Amino acid sequence: MSRDTIAEIITSIRNADMDRKRVVRIAATHITENIVRILLREGFIENVRKHRENNKKFLVLTLRHRRNRKRPYRRNFNLKRISRPGLRIYSKYERIPRILGGMGVVILSTSRGIMTDREARLEGIGGEILCYIW
Repeated sequence: MSRDTIAEIITSIRNADMDRKRVVRIAATHITENIVRILLREGFIENVRKHRENNKKFLVLTLRHRRNRKRPYRRNFNLKRISRPGLRIYSKYERIPRILGGMGVVILSTSRGIMTDREARLEGIGGEILCYIW
């Protein structure tokens, strides 16, 4: 049985956000580093630092939370895994979906690396749709 590292990081970030935890520790791989770099650039997380423990590399993410805690809890952002090992979803650049009319972000795995939907449309390349973030 194989591990789906993308689903694992999405689930750990979602669970930490729902539990109002400020820090999340995830395993560092090439794919997760690229996805976290996009999350940082788009403003969904505050900070990322690399951590090494017993010859294993981890990424320590600092999540962005609202300061007012008197109101009922609302999630900061939603993450949804689209393409998975059992069912790969590919899209041409003309048919890449727009999340919330362009307010959300689609993360794609293309032949030129992992990038957002806006970057893929500008470069005119499609790829595998990894996840939606809004």
